[in-house]
Amino acid sequence: MTTELWRWDAVDLARAIRLGQVSSRDAVESCLKRLEAVNPKLNAVTVVLADQARKDAEAADKAVKAGAPLGLLHGVPVTIKENIDQAGQATTNGVVAFRDMVATTDSPPVANWKKAGAVIIGRTNTPAFSLRWHTDNELRGRTFNPWVQEVTPGGSSGGAGAAVAAGMCPLAHGNDYGGSIRYPAYACGIAGIKPTFGRVPTFNPSGAEERPPTAQMMAVQGPLARKVRDLRLGLAAMAARDPRDPWWVPAPPEGAPAPRPIKVALIVDPGKGGVDPAVAAAVRRAGDALADAGYAVEEAEPLMISEAAELWRLLVLNEVRHLSAAQMRELGGAQLKRAVDLQLEIVPDLDLVTYMKSLGQRARHLREWMLFFERYPIVVGPVSTEPPFKVGFDTGDTRRMKEVLHAQRLLVAVNHLGLPGVAVPAGNADGIPLGVQVIAGRYREDLALDAAEAIEARHGLATPIDPRW
Repeated sequence: MTTELWRWDAVDLARAIRLGQVSSRDAVESCLKRLEAVNPKLNAVTVVLADQARKDAEAADKAVKAGAPLGLLHGVPVTIKENIDQAGQATTNGVVAFRDMVATTDSPPVANWKKAGAVIIGRTNTPAFSLRWHTDNELRGRTFNPWVQEVTPGGSSGGAGAAVAAGMCPLAHGNDYGGSIRYPAYACGIAGIKPTFGRVPTFNPSGAEERPPTAQMMAVQGPLARKVRDLRLGLAAMAARDPRDPWWVPAPPEGAPAPRPIKVALIVDPGKGGVDPAVAAAVRRAGDALADAGYAVEEAEPLMISEAAELWRLLVLNEVRHLSAAQMRELGGAQLKRAVDLQLEIVPDLDLVTYMKSLGQRARHLREWMLFFERYPIVVGPVSTEPPFKVGFDTGDTRRMKEVLHAQRLLVAVNHLGLPGVAVPAGNADGIPLGVQVIAGRYREDLALDAAEAIEARHGLATPIDPRW
């Protein structure tokens, strides 16, 4: 029924719209009605663009009838996170002081999805300055996890994750500097991909100055969706060339076939630092699914996972300390101030020489991983070594913050290395989603997505869902 189009996946919607079997207008109206029904409880979408979305959907339907060339996402409803530029909308980044900073030009991910025919129905919530694994801010308020009220929806793309999981849209934009796509996907029981650095062009025209080195090397744009196949579609559309990003790479979407059977390294406990039993069980379930799908699965892990995670913390948080902490404390609100202060208490201040040497060590870590991928083209491990955190996890005390940073070690190591990682569900524990991340070599998103699809086929969670509280 067309009234249930909000339940459809992006691939099915795109095909049906292209063939004239359903209209973009019906798809958009269905998602807007779903949004109206569940968003008041979840606060995932902060700005609803209903009028413009209806106009864009009508234009999309006219293009189909006229036989015009159609993009990959033609007529498909999507959302955009509030921390990148969308012409005519404020790039608030969850900050009260930025609520009137209206962009005049689309950032590359927005421009690429528009060129592909996507219809933007709203903007999604993010923590202040997009710097937490929980989504709450003084401008928009807290986003709730549709599965469990007291559990975080993740961050910083928590609004995107909750919106997709609850059926407000089949596909959402996010970005990932320290797990900000993969962690919300994990917490909300959906899929998300952090592409290789350079795969998707990025640039915020409204930015007052260029981003610091780690943000340029480690922060990427990507999609969240309920199904892995929708990640493929969203990523293909988002990855088109944009000359404004000097780091964009014209890498082919697929690489050479890997030798069969494809070997998978299963990391149950990264760096032997400890893992929750429920998380360990989810990783092993994923390994069993891959083995049954014909992969050769062994428990093994690359060198220096803990070292790579520690270097991410040192580099990123020292850039925060010296370049943005003062503004965050002034404008980000009490919660962000507390979260930043706790992290900076833990991470030592680096002098310039140590910072430069630490930055250079990144090549050594990546080299070791690339050699490991020669033996094991796929690595599967936890997104976090704890189940999704309960709200308040990052504003308590130093001890808890140390535990949180430790739990996220494999998550942030992937950012440090610039590798592609796919978060995919692998069951649940006591009604809380659990998942794994599938990691591959540089620009081998295709291998990671293939393996993630095999895990999803066995252990994927049934979404969209109604809020369960």
